[in-house]
Amino acid sequence: MEKDKKKKVTVIIISILIVLILLLALTYAYFSTQLSGKDQIVKVGELELVLDETSEGISLDNAVGISDSKGMSLEGSTFELINNGSNAVDYTIYLDDNTIGETDTRIDDKYLKYNLNKNGNDSGATLLNKIGSNPNRVLDSGTIEGKGTNKYKLNLWITDEVDGNYSGQVFSGKLRVEVSQERETVSETLLASIPDENLYDDGVDTFITGEEPNNYVWYSGKLWRAVSVNNEEKTVKLVTQWNISAINYSGGSTAFEGSYMEEWLNDTTVDGFLGNLREPAKFIVTDAKWDATMDDTEFGSMTRPIGTTTVTSPVGLLNMYEYQSSNNGSTNGFLHNGLYWWTLAPYSSSNVWYVNDSGIASKGSPQFNIIGSRPSINLKSSVKIVGGDGTEDNPYRLNGDNDTNLSGTLLNTRYSGEYIRFGSGENNLYRIVSHENGTGTKIVSAEPLKNSGTFITSAFDSNNNVNYSSINTIGSFLNDEYLTSYVGSGYSNMIEDSTTWYLGTVGNATSYKLAKYTDSSGSTLTSSTTNAKAGLLRYGELMGGQFDRYGNNTSYWMLTPYSSSNVWYFNNYDSGLHSLPSGNLYGIRPSLNLKSNVIITGGDGTKENPFEIALQ
Repeated sequence: MEKDKKKKVTVIIISILIVLILLLALTYAYFSTQLSGKDQIVKVGELELVLDETSEGISLDNAVGISDSKGMSLEGSTFELINNGSNAVDYTIYLDDNTIGETDTRIDDKYLKYNLNKNGNDSGATLLNKIGSNPNRVLDSGTIEGKGTNKYKLNLWITDEVDGNYSGQVFSGKLRVEVSQERETVSETLLASIPDENLYDDGVDTFITGEEPNNYVWYSGKLWRAVSVNNEEKTVKLVTQWNISAINYSGGSTAFEGSYMEEWLNDTTVDGFLGNLREPAKFIVTDAKWDATMDDTEFGSMTRPIGTTTVTSPVGLLNMYEYQSSNNGSTNGFLHNGLYWWTLAPYSSSNVWYVNDSGIASKGSPQFNIIGSRPSINLKSSVKIVGGDGTEDNPYRLNGDNDTNLSGTLLNTRYSGEYIRFGSGENNLYRIVSHENGTGTKIVSAEPLKNSGTFITSAFDSNNNVNYSSINTIGSFLNDEYLTSYVGSGYSNMIEDSTTWYLGTVGNATSYKLAKYTDSSGSTLTSSTTNAKAGLLRYGELMGGQFDRYGNNTSYWMLTPYSSSNVWYFNNYDSGLHSLPSGNLYGIRPSLNLKSNVIITGGDGTKENPFEIALQ
């Protein structure tokens, strides 16, 4: 009892000493207030920060700490960030230490929790020491659009989860808001930052050249390379760094228009690339023109197509001229990723150009060659960069695609390609595939499973059964040893107990849709299915492609039968092949369907900072 009384005195001292100072770093204007009286307003250019001082402010009035539910129900302190201008503004809100008395001792952050409600969404009860140490405690960051307003309420309380001696200690804090209105479009940034010797202007487009220029862009969960800037429109052509999947180009025709490839790239359903791209109307040119003119020139000639055959689609592929322009017709430019991948350009009426693992142009049959796909898009001229330096580890981030403070957000609201920390040890990196069942999140391991750094391999089925199940060779491993030893119970509880896995057969010259549907119209689901907790990706599915260079990866099984006797697999340079189920041992990339109530607890979805997740 005596201990409780002593703590009550301490809490009263803390509540009296809390001061909030709001600082706009743009022009170093600031003000301080004791959270009483009228509204306080700071105007800096077009920005306006308003502190509502009619609220009770931050209240810490419980002697021994309070629960999260009690802390989050406190009145809190409210404020608004208002952008009166027409241009977007980037900002970061920090909670900094404020000066305390010479004889006072500051309470440790581990005893304090906070909740920041932004526009009606709570950050969640969070220990103060989890968001960085002074002066880098980040409460919120992001972009406020022109004419936009963010409304906040901040609660701070002593937690009842951590015991300790904080008698006589105090807390005094200040809110610091740093903002920046300086922002350039993607084209401006690239043309200004890429050295002149790495730019090639052919009069229509300015191409980025060289072996490793700083032209990496992160958008919609995927790493891209900037290829060129259109001189007139100032649009920027991007191509994915890695192959997103691998399919046959068409049923026989070498024309891009009407091909399986064009359909897959522009499929707006959950099965296609465009259907899983973030807000395409906001970011990309949806009526882009793709030059698919037949090109029978020799590799290295650097001849621009004459434009007799163009296709209008949101998503396309690079043609041979664009590939060669990345390094003056040589094979070791930045677009060479060590894998096989289709280009847009037909070589003849029977073959289409593709790039092989050595970076050399080759010709392949559109119906019989199963080769990787690297989607290409054109960013609108208005898209701006808000962060990054264009390097692989810190790619450029785009305005509107640079989400921060996602703690508490449902995973099923996120985008194909984003990274997740799932499981433990060397096999704990996964990627979002899609939201196929509408409520959950389908994920796949970022690379095939390893054991002490070596890829593990398995037969698909020792009895030569081409249909996957939870009891065939590979399915038995995935639904038993894998879930127990590679995932663990903490993460396994997040997985749906039963997912429907589609086992449609895809043969030569047929559509990728047959892996899931009865025909290429995609209107009726196949009846060839199985139910299991863990499975594999099917032929043509997103994120099924290789994401490392030939020699740094391994072949792995797909879920889809090629015929009644063979099953598809992707080799280590991303060419689709097929094998008897017991004929060869290949790698395993597990796929899982996570529950609808899985939430994000940290991270930003990039490879360097994957999402941390938990059950809500």
